[in-house]
Amino acid sequence: MGRFTRGGAMAGALVLAASLALAGCGGDQKKEVEFVGGTVATPSAGAATPAQSDGASPSAPTADGLTVSPADGAKGRPVSTEISADLPGGGKVSSVTLTTGDGKQVGGKMRLDGSSWVPSSALKYNTRYKATVTGTGADGQPRQGVSTFTTMAKPKSMIGSGLYLFDDRTYGVAMPVVAEFSPGIPKKDRAAVQKRMFVKTDPPQPGAWHWVSNGTQAYYRAPEYWQPGTTLSVRIALAGIPLSNGRYGNVDRSATAKIGRAFEMKVDNATKQMEVFQGGQLIKTLPVSLGKKSTPSSSGTMVVMEKKEKTVFDTMDEPDPANQYRTEIDFAQRLTWGGEYIHAAPWSEGVQGRRNVSHGCVNVSMAMGRWLFAQTKVGDPITVKGTPRKLEPGNGWTAWSLTWADFVKGSAVPVPQGGSGPLV
Repeated sequence: MGRFTRGGAMAGALVLAASLALAGCGGDQKKEVEFVGGTVATPSAGAATPAQSDGASPSAPTADGLTVSPADGAKGRPVSTEISADLPGGGKVSSVTLTTGDGKQVGGKMRLDGSSWVPSSALKYNTRYKATVTGTGADGQPRQGVSTFTTMAKPKSMIGSGLYLFDDRTYGVAMPVVAEFSPGIPKKDRAAVQKRMFVKTDPPQPGAWHWVSNGTQAYYRAPEYWQPGTTLSVRIALAGIPLSNGRYGNVDRSATAKIGRAFEMKVDNATKQMEVFQGGQLIKTLPVSLGKKSTPSSSGTMVVMEKKEKTVFDTMDEPDPANQYRTEIDFAQRLTWGGEYIHAAPWSEGVQGRRNVSHGCVNVSMAMGRWLFAQTKVGDPITVKGTPRKLEPGNGWTAWSLTWADFVKGSAVPVPQGGSGPLV
């Protein structure tokens, strides 16, 4: 078991994102991560999503009765601003055009609930924009409104963020969309942030967001594992979102990735065997050794987070001398931030299948470690059952350790039965 302190979990996440994604705070060999330039989309509940006001100035009605937001002449608008309109007595917006002062058009899409128009990328700081909204009133007559507004200067206080997803990569069927925030998102702000996290799946599959770790992470998953061959298109449109703690979102992140074949590992402490399934069919059974009594393995469904053909486990700063060691490891596959891995352990081959002797890891033979390493992808699930320790929420990508009913309880907005779809 590789050493990792829970207090350093956020740093490790921002670092595993350095090898997994894109930004990273320092960490030991177990925490190498990188935050992928990506964004996340949070399909929110079926309820209509209110337009992002971001503290904007109140909208002013135009001469023909169509009200545009931001109001004409508004200044200091967040770069996360969305365009909305109100037609008295009802009606429907048909188009929104947003241009910069020099006439350059900004792309964007309407939210599916029709509540607002979302620019396809964050607006620029200190920039003047002109929004033209057309629609049809309740009387069937065309309406148009125009508003010119200016965005705010770049704020000094921002949060850090990351997305554990790479463009053009192929992941396992249990790969959750994982968004990371440092510091965490205050509870009162999570709904607004979640409504700016967009996920689209092809073929379409419902999903939901779940917040963990004091708002430092949010996971997006479907009720069941992703269908093999699914394309995930994700945007976390965080740039410029004002938070109640005086900070702002730092950047938009986006990524498009694929889901590969169905591959799953199941470990039973009672038999000390791992069963490996591909496409729903059992393809191999192999002996394992799990964590000994003083350092038990976690029971629950985990996900392969990163893979290292060779690495070093160093626990020399552990307070208990019995748990201090520095060992070269082959075919290591991380499962938790706390340092649980699947890895080759030639020193325990004599007891694998019979007795638990590890520091919490799933020990396999050198031959089976090499074989598994060649088969797995980041995002492949492994379920361990029968150990005295339960998997801690947020200790790794724990999106699948909850039932769907419990998972949706972690959403900051209501989730319709069965899950929600894309927002735009």
